[in-house]
Amino acid sequence: MNSPIVRVALTGGIATGKSHCLAKFATLGVPTIDADRLAHDAVEPGSHGLAAVLRRFGSNLVLPNGQLDRAALGRLVFADASARLDLEAIIHPIVYASIARWFSTLGANEAFGVADIPLLFETEREGDFDCVIVTACRPEQQLERLQARGLTDLEARQRLDAQMPLAEKLGRATHVIDTSGTLAETDRQVEELVQKMRRT
Repeated sequence: MNSPIVRVALTGGIATGKSHCLAKFATLGVPTIDADRLAHDAVEPGSHGLAAVLRRFGSNLVLPNGQLDRAALGRLVFADASARLDLEAIIHPIVYASIARWFSTLGANEAFGVADIPLLFETEREGDFDCVIVTACRPEQQLERLQARGLTDLEARQRLDAQMPLAEKLGRATHVIDTSGTLAETDRQVEELVQKMRRT
């Protein structure tokens, strides 16, 4: 990525508050982009990504409106590690190319931009970025938050098991945001980090 802007990746375990932190960065005027949103865009009807997914996993994963049946695909790939790797091999190159293009469009007056990338370390792409922020909370909070999203205990644990252990991510972080407390406490950490990064 050829850009004068400082490229920041925001990552962490599933349900550790990345989306909340990304939204807070945005309210503070920091340019942001969400890899999950890009991954959704990559398999929109008519896209090369959707065609590749259907070739690999079957045309029965298309809903009547032409959209990908994400729930069915999720059940499939989180129960089968090789299937998940196949899906990632299709989606991740599209997502990272989009992120690279986005950083290249940011103006030189911006101090930094933040890309929310849940599987940054799993895809071994941290080298694309100048620093990495990891969000973290207690493991039991991750389970509670996933179950609050409607997942069963088994589904929640499958998603946790599919990711690199959070402790390992923390060991590779440039900065850590602890989201185990209140939203106000999380917001304060984001505000302090933005002030610090704008000074450097």
